[in-house]
Amino acid sequence: MLVAQNLSLTVADEPHLVDVSFQMERGGLYTILGRTLAGKTTLLKSIAGLLETDSGQITLDGGDFSSEPVWRRNVAMVYQQFINYPHLSVAANIAFPLKKQKLDRAEIQSRITAAMEQVGLQGFEDRKIQELSGGQQQRVALARSLAKRSEILLLDEPLVNLDYKLREQLRDELKSLISAEFNTRGIVVYSTTDPREAMQFGGEVIVMDEGRVLQQGPAKDVFEHPATTRVAEITNDPGMNLWQADCDAGQFRVSETLSLPVPKHLSKAAAGPCVIGFRANDVVIDEAGSNFRVELSEISGSETILHLRQGESRMIARVEGVLDVSLDDQLPIRFKTDHLYAFSADNSLLQSPYGSQT
Repeated sequence: MLVAQNLSLTVADEPHLVDVSFQMERGGLYTILGRTLAGKTTLLKSIAGLLETDSGQITLDGGDFSSEPVWRRNVAMVYQQFINYPHLSVAANIAFPLKKQKLDRAEIQSRITAAMEQVGLQGFEDRKIQELSGGQQQRVALARSLAKRSEILLLDEPLVNLDYKLREQLRDELKSLISAEFNTRGIVVYSTTDPREAMQFGGEVIVMDEGRVLQQGPAKDVFEHPATTRVAEITNDPGMNLWQADCDAGQFRVSETLSLPVPKHLSKAAAGPCVIGFRANDVVIDEAGSNFRVELSEISGSETILHLRQGESRMIARVEGVLDVSLDDQLPIRFKTDHLYAFSADNSLLQSPYGSQT
């Protein structure tokens, strides 16, 4: 088990890690989810020994891991940049850390062959790195990490610099590959800014923001039961819509002109101020709805992303299909109230549409 206790790091008076603690079991897949500058890369580098924290400790199977030098840590790391050795062939790139381990030639060749097959690069052994596409270069970096057969594999947004189609393809392949390779002996830590990626990978999710861990748990639980409004924003894309409201007489009163009925699953919400939350796809265009003004319309594949406003109440909606709308158009919006969340005035989760957390 990999355990971090109260890790903190400040650089040039800027906190990069703040009292970070977590537990990671062997055989587990863990996704660190957070926006840019959340502290994800800093945390991975601390695990790898590339950064020394100001305070706190990391242990592995009960032994002190923090004091281990980099070269003694059985860790492999894949970065978001395509970091390879440009003067070496593909096979030589993969062999580089194996030679450092002083493995014999037969073992090195066996691992190269196995790793290249795992990432689909058979026949590329003698190619130079400059001859490869971005996706192929990242496969080389992954193959090098797999061939090393480390106890801990750290993947720092490895797909972020690839185009959308290739990213989708490699994401599916990567999940299958690391699940098969590390299902019992190792620990895989994957960082991303993309909540869909985090949920698709499954396993456990660690939500970070401004150097702090906000929540850790199974991906499904974190998605369905965000502990705070900030977690709800980070675990959704677009971020969850959040409105200040007053709960009174069976209504969530958002403004003088906008109220939503309190749904059955939120019937125990206490009277008074609260925050209601709903996802972008939890609204529909319906003539029976309340009019909202279009502030921005974006086409995303087969969907339309709408930025809408009524008075001071703003929201983002995701609707199926390509809509022909113009700025300042009025659209009638109906809310799927059975999907509403309720948060307290201090932004902690009160009730979820998914019932109690498992």
